Amino acid sequence: MPITLPETLPAFEVLSKEGVMVISPDRAAHQDIRPLRIGLLNLMPKKIQTENQFARLIGATPLQIDFQLIRMSEHETKNTAAEHMAAFYRPFQEVKDEKFDGLIITGAPIEHLRFEEVTYWDELGEVMDWTQTNVHSTFGVCWGGMAMIKHFHNVEKHMLDHKAFGCFRHMNLAPSSPYLRGFSDDFVIPVSRWTEMKGPEIDATPGLTTLLGSDDVGPCLIEDKDHRALYIFNHFEYDSGTLKEEYDRDIANGTSINVPLNYYPDDNPQLQPLNRWRSHAHLLYGNWINEIYQSTPFDMTMIGR
Repeated sequence: MPITLPETLPAFEVLSKEGVMVISPDRAAHQDIRPLRIGLLNLMPKKIQTENQFARLIGATPLQIDFQLIRMSEHETKNTAAEHMAAFYRPFQEVKDEKFDGLIITGAPIEHLRFEEVTYWDELGEVMDWTQTNVHSTFGVCWGGMAMIKHFHNVEKHMLDHKAFGCFRHMNLAPSSPYLRGFSDDFVIPVSRWTEMKGPEIDATPGLTTLLGSDDVGPCLIEDKDHRALYIFNHFEYDSGTLKEEYDRDIANGTSINVPLNYYPDDNPQLQPLNRWRSHAHLLYGNWINEIYQSTPFDMTMIGR
């Protein structure tokens, strides 16, 4: 089954060329099926790149997905054309009376700020509370996941003395979890962050369970059953060249940055990086969508009750 996207959204053409099944809202309306309604609260500056990454994973499942793009109401993006934002995004205040089967809250490049210093922190708190009444399952990614843990459990993030940057080996700590069906015992995940949440603090917090973790970069995937949420601190959604783009940007800007570890063959940035996480990315998001499908009410008005 396909993912429903506006035909003029850049992701429609990108995913169509990749072989992902996409259809227009008009075609979807003529199919006798209730699609899963998945929202993307996109906090990243490169909106189109992030849309493509998550739509690619969400659209690979055998279910029809109604993919909705959401932005913070007052925050103005400087990196994406205003025309694109006006055409495809709705502010949270406009959608908060609606129900969603799933919501993804992305990361944001504001790790150096305390949560309370973020200009839209109050509204984001409203979003996170809203997920408990209007969203069946929420997926917080990188800073978005850390923000949700701070909001619901008051666990703080911590600055690293150097950027965790590269592809790091992770262990499957909960093989019986339905979210990890098909996962190997260990695998690599792209990591790109200046902050962490410490394993002992996560483990000491009632209601939080670590599903994936690394000896090098700490906890990765956390389940929060009470809040019907998953939190992931690393980036399964990254394209093959995303870490290269970040590295090349920092080098061009004169920023001190190490070559992303275990990413280029022989750690040589002159060579083409290999994608070694794609299959697990599809497994994780496919399992999440499947769990939503198995448990969400058919009557969307019952979501959150």
